[in-house]
Amino acid sequence: MQISWAGLFGVLPFFFFQTKRPPAGKEQEKPERMWCRIIIGIDQGYYAIKTPHVCFPTGLTGYDYEPYTMQNVLQYNGKFYVCGTGRQTLVRNKTSNDNYYLLTMAAIAQEIRYRRGERKTDVVLAAGLPLASFGREKKGFREYLFRKEQPLRFRYEDESYEIRIQDVKLFPQGYSALALHPECVRDEPSVLLADIGGWTVDLMRLDNSVPNAATCRSLELGVIRCVDEITEQVRRNTGLSVTDIQIERVLNGQSCSMDPAAKEIIVRQGRLYTEKILSAIMEAGFDLKAIPSVIMGGGASILKRHVTPQDGLCRQIYLTDVHANASGYERIVGQMCAK
Repeated sequence: MQISWAGLFGVLPFFFFQTKRPPAGKEQEKPERMWCRIIIGIDQGYYAIKTPHVCFPTGLTGYDYEPYTMQNVLQYNGKFYVCGTGRQTLVRNKTSNDNYYLLTMAAIAQEIRYRRGERKTDVVLAAGLPLASFGREKKGFREYLFRKEQPLRFRYEDESYEIRIQDVKLFPQGYSALALHPECVRDEPSVLLADIGGWTVDLMRLDNSVPNAATCRSLELGVIRCVDEITEQVRRNTGLSVTDIQIERVLNGQSCSMDPAAKEIIVRQGRLYTEKILSAIMEAGFDLKAIPSVIMGGGASILKRHVTPQDGLCRQIYLTDVHANASGYERIVGQMCAK
């Protein structure tokens, strides 16, 4: 099965979503134009929640009473939730509880605040799902985000919000981001797209700039696996308990005060993780030495730092902007609204 690449730039929204049909007897009228007050793209990852301008960890802690500070605190239905601290228990089905719904509220509030927008407004949500499970999960995830309770009233950091979710549009993760970077696949007969997320590595090949859905693969080798293994290795070899944020900074080559032995372990494990990813991609049937690859997601910066010329890979393009998926979703819906 092949999906037309042109969809990203005009056809894709109509491929994945049913268009509104005019009522009987009004076939001659032009289709109703979708009015969008605010479009917000959100990438609800296992490791982090991203909008085009905001990123925070996928952590959520609930309280029955007001915490000592209102920073990062969401108030909803009489409860308090501290958003973006720690890491929540992994759930394969994001709709199994309300955590991602609550984190989506926090993301909306943070993005509106970044844009200095109105806290009482209509919003079109643009979100995504993994390539391999898009068709299976699309209906349930849309219903999860697009609830009957309207408008959505909550407080974030002690400011009130009244949000009417006007619509929810869903897109495949990974290649939606290429709406921002079409040059990555232009003039290449075959390209591998690898989206290294928090829990999974989603793979798909594009042939003549056409996404080939039959090549979709999803490997459970995301960044969370890497971080957890590093945490254990550092504890076992040094007795130290380093944090996820410290590990991320060292993996990405950023400054961080840390015991030199622990830092050496992190760097070494970063290379081992890179080798594991490359091996798994090859075993999945994608020859990285024969075709170029576009590597994106939270793990792209790790591979960019640890891949060496000795690996003998074909051309690699790294999209290290963690906001790429959210920005891609938002741009596509913006094009829909402009039609």
